[in-house]
Amino acid sequence: MGQLSARTHRLRDMLGRWWPAAWRWVLLASGAALSTYLILDRGMRNGVISAVLIGLLVIGVALMPRLPLAIALLATPGLIVVQRVGLGGTDLTVSDVALAAAFGSAALFGTYPLSRPTKQILALNLVYQFATLLTVIVNPFAQNTVEWFHAWLLVSGALLVGWALGRAGLAHAAFGLLIGAMLVVAVGILVSAVFTFAQGQFVAISPRWPLPMHKNAAGDLLAVGAVIALVNPRWAGWRDGYARLAFWTLTIAVVLTQSRQAIIGLVVAVLVVTLRRGASRRARMILLLVIPAIWFVISMVMDQIETGNRFNSYYVRIEWMQQVYALWKHSPIFGHGLRYWYVHEWALFQPPQAELEVVASAGVVGLLGFLIMWVGIIVVLWRVDPRFGTLAVAAVLSRIVQAQFDLFWVAAQVSVPFVVAGICLGAQALFAANRSDGERVDDLAWSIGSGGRYGVPARTGNTLGEGADGTA
Repeated sequence: MGQLSARTHRLRDMLGRWWPAAWRWVLLASGAALSTYLILDRGMRNGVISAVLIGLLVIGVALMPRLPLAIALLATPGLIVVQRVGLGGTDLTVSDVALAAAFGSAALFGTYPLSRPTKQILALNLVYQFATLLTVIVNPFAQNTVEWFHAWLLVSGALLVGWALGRAGLAHAAFGLLIGAMLVVAVGILVSAVFTFAQGQFVAISPRWPLPMHKNAAGDLLAVGAVIALVNPRWAGWRDGYARLAFWTLTIAVVLTQSRQAIIGLVVAVLVVTLRRGASRRARMILLLVIPAIWFVISMVMDQIETGNRFNSYYVRIEWMQQVYALWKHSPIFGHGLRYWYVHEWALFQPPQAELEVVASAGVVGLLGFLIMWVGIIVVLWRVDPRFGTLAVAAVLSRIVQAQFDLFWVAAQVSVPFVVAGICLGAQALFAANRSDGERVDDLAWSIGSGGRYGVPARTGNTLGEGADGTA
């Protein structure tokens, strides 16, 4: 009897040592098999891209014992990938899958409680979600319900992902991966531009490799990356030279796409950053670029008007707006349902402007919730300490400005600015926690790198208090 008890005890100890790692190996093996399957481009569209994303997530699983938020961190490059995965007959993008995986990781391993500004933004998003819940009830179809959850994930889910990364001291790594992925797209645009211009074709450049995108999608995303590089907050740990190189590379790529809404959004962000920073010499130089940027956008619009071509983007947008208004009048209070253009034969396009899309989808009630949410979010972020709030408000405001001229509820374009805002709020909370602990916070020692309490060495020579907003 004693021998049986001893064997049982040894077996229990062995299982105790073996089980914590077993599930990770199962996930690793499953991920490797699934990635190989997707590389063969079977079962999903864009199999190679999907396989790369799954590979990154598998690596994240392997790193979780040492870095609990590894999945959320390694999912950040996937946030900019707008290709569809076609999983199970859905219309999900790679960005949606990456965001969902990152949100799950952040919800389980993030640091709580949330800061007051973060809670306020989540509450404002709930106002919009409640307003649109009414259209989900009035218009019962599957896409309507799915989009209701999807819209929450793009705002609140993305914000919580960013919060978890910033609060864990991973701002430097997260921004590095995000901007690195954007620079890959930007370099692809630059290379395509060289070959296209060499043939005498001076047209808008859409990225074709390695991530094919529409020019507006690429322009919107790269503009947010340019904002991050422009602000370059000291707590993120980017060297000034790298930040300047990233800013100009991304800005040139945005101009080459000829995405008008992206250029306007970037101009507004530059104005906001300059206003909150003060007019330093470098800020004045960048501000001078606003004038030719505005002239460039106006000249493109005037050229389209003068051509009289009823099929160019200007006239098509005008026609679509007229059709959306005529459609809205049939259901003015609660709208026709989120993503109604997927199910109704008489509406085959997504409205080309944010407020028009919301009022047609969720009616006047939804539009009221939408305006409360966005105005409230901008006010909340504007009141955040400029060292952390400047980047947050510039990135989010840039997106809503872009949405005045193009589609709004598009996964990557909405989620990325809120991830950026969440990182800023999380970094602020981390700084406050360190200061309350009585630690000496030398520049970036608390936030990034590879050593010390948070796995990050300090960068000497500057202090977080330098400058009005802690930027470079």
